[in-house]
Amino acid sequence: MKLYYAPNSRAVRVAWVLEELGLSYEVKKFELGAREMREASYLSKHPMGRVPTLEDGSITLFESGAIIQYILAKYGNGRFVPDTQSADFASYLTWFHYAEGMIMPPMNTLVVETILLPPERRTEINVKRSTKLLGQMLTAVNTQLSDKAFLVGSEISAADFMTGHAVITSRRLGIDMSAMPNLKSYAERLSSRQAFARAELL
Repeated sequence: MKLYYAPNSRAVRVAWVLEELGLSYEVKKFELGAREMREASYLSKHPMGRVPTLEDGSITLFESGAIIQYILAKYGNGRFVPDTQSADFASYLTWFHYAEGMIMPPMNTLVVETILLPPERRTEINVKRSTKLLGQMLTAVNTQLSDKAFLVGSEISAADFMTGHAVITSRRLGIDMSAMPNLKSYAERLSSRQAFARAELL
């Protein structure tokens, strides 16, 4: 397998899963926004010129959630996904998709307005709105973690790779988690995993 990767991106999620499973893979590392990502050779793999992209033999796919589902279905041997007949499966699906459906939209706005845009083009009202909305989205995760260490069941699952990564990124963006103690300890718990640390240092 070959993973097209950039630091501080959703590609870390995919690398994290690969590391947790102990799978061998090759890495093509980009810096975010690199011109190489917009060249025809890469656009043929990912039409938007983004990461992650995964090549596995003749198969190429992108979107972190799709890649993680593919890896676990093909190589996971039942790890990190509840059985479809278990009471946890519906909750697993919910929290797996919560990252992209609820957390990432306001986070994307916040990143654009505080990091990507030059200061003269930033809009303070957009920063305030996205920060408030992101906090609201994270409050639901904090509540879900009120009686458990991970989002679903008693062990880490791919829902944590997706939504947990979004939580970690939110914290690094400076979102105030002082009123969300479950979330703060959750982020620390995930960040301390050796597989996560390796995924971040590719």
